[in-house]
Amino acid sequence: HPSEKGFNTDVLALYDWAKARSGNSSILFWGHSLGTGVATNAARKLQEERGVQVDAVVLESPYTDIREAATHMPITTIYRQFPGFEYLILDSLALGDIFFRSNENVKVLDCPLLLLHAEDDAVVPLQLGRKLFETARSAYKDKTKVKFITFPKKLGLGHDYISFNPELPTLVK
Repeated sequence: HPSEKGFNTDVLALYDWAKARSGNSSILFWGHSLGTGVATNAARKLQEERGVQVDAVVLESPYTDIREAATHMPITTIYRQFPGFEYLILDSLALGDIFFRSNENVKVLDCPLLLLHAEDDAVVPLQLGRKLFETARSAYKDKTKVKFITFPKKLGLGHDYISFNPELPTLVK
């Protein structure tokens, strides 16, 4: 069964594998949606447990923590009105040790952090990405290391297509 701890273990093993083969190349963690929690967890663990800083973290369609994301996802709108929503959905995540607290992780990171969010994201609301950015910006000593880029609705990138934007490589550099 997938778990938050298992994701962390897998990403750190992948980091070790890539680092051993990359020479002097930069290695960054790039997470999309649920993967943004995985990326911030791994970057924090690497920094705190090994004293190693990843070269950068890119978060595409990020959220603050999994509980807040589940509460604000449009797909849960209909269920929020029923008794037991918190217990059945939100508390069950906690019981499974699934938190993905990017909002806590970004407070201790020191590597460059780039957040990308489309205005028309119908899965993870833009407000959660903006809130995570504000948390990171408040915590970072060097504010220039934290960037937030939003993509206008007219581009139609939604939740899944930011990576298709032809300007993305330039924006990431």
